[in-house]
Amino acid sequence: MLSAGHAIVQGQQSLRQNRSFQVSCPHAFRSAHTITSQRPRSVSGLQHKVTQQQYIQQHLQLPRQQQQQRLICSQASASSAYSGPDGWSGDSSSSFLSAFWRFLRPHTIRGTILGTSAVVTKVLLNNLDAIDWGLLPRALMGLVALLCGNGYIVGINQIYDVDIDAVNKPFLPVAAGDLSPGTAWVLVLGLAAAGLSIVATNFGNLITALYGCGLFLGTIYSVPPLRLKRFAVPAFLIIATVRGFLLNFGVYSATRAALQLPFEWSPAILFITCFVTMFATVIAITKDLPDIEGDRANNISTFATRLGVKNVSLLGVGMLLMNYVMAGVFAFKYSSYFNVPVMVGAHALLAVVLLLRTTKLAAAGYTQAAVTSFYRWIWNLFYSEYLVYVLI
Repeated sequence: MLSAGHAIVQGQQSLRQNRSFQVSCPHAFRSAHTITSQRPRSVSGLQHKVTQQQYIQQHLQLPRQQQQQRLICSQASASSAYSGPDGWSGDSSSSFLSAFWRFLRPHTIRGTILGTSAVVTKVLLNNLDAIDWGLLPRALMGLVALLCGNGYIVGINQIYDVDIDAVNKPFLPVAAGDLSPGTAWVLVLGLAAAGLSIVATNFGNLITALYGCGLFLGTIYSVPPLRLKRFAVPAFLIIATVRGFLLNFGVYSATRAALQLPFEWSPAILFITCFVTMFATVIAITKDLPDIEGDRANNISTFATRLGVKNVSLLGVGMLLMNYVMAGVFAFKYSSYFNVPVMVGAHALLAVVLLLRTTKLAAAGYTQAAVTSFYRWIWNLFYSEYLVYVLI
């Protein structure tokens, strides 16, 4: 009886240690809890002995069952409930390279690469006589520095958001346990140091200051005691500033300096900076749409938690439609500079795509799967803008 009592205590302790499992996967937790609820209460004799042995055996196996259920639940959550804008669909590979790639948030990398390439290409097309192919290695180093800064910002966010991501984004490597916190810290500090070193040794004081400002904003967005992501307005202002102004203005300025051209505002860079800043604001407020459950559980105030999924979705759509109208106004105001038919026609087409995706979201009843798909399309429209920018 002593060994039986000890085993029962072990089972109960295991259950308490896995209490957080109820939050991350309530359906699997209920299945595990069903086992514990079957403990015999009013039995005697041989029946009591047999049922108690069954009870002990079940409780000793419970931690292993919970681990299996946790794995199944996380895979199901990642693949069906929310696969994320990265398009990851629950691949269980735990290799370091796979974890590192997910750690970098590929959908943000695509945005950085497309944005940088488009701005540089536009400058080169407008200054063909200043092109120096000997600057290509330096340009590639600049792109590497931007990707390092991007990796630092999204990485530091994952370190401090691990509890929220366990609910909202269980596919992320820190939340999933594919990267330890210690390894994550080594990666983000290494990325920040590498990026800052590249910029400081290749691009002068102004670009270094802008780059450092971006890292600082990314830090106070995620790291206590400020952790400004807790507040809706500062959060979207930071994202809009980094993704909209700093990236486009910084790359434009660095490109002209490398070509030994004086800095001057052009209608093109003015347009893309304003347009992307507004677009980044929309991304900032809609990115929380699939995360509303975890944000509420962790007292994170977002527009989605305050106004609701439907209202924030429609707010984002309205802002993007205004952005597309502004693009048409820009085209006619600077008709001697822009290709008006392409600029107006392309943005009209993108607006139609946005309206179609909005209609599909409403028809689906604003479910989490529909919201996730809608958010991915917001990013697709963001990517498309940089492709249009080169053509106008």
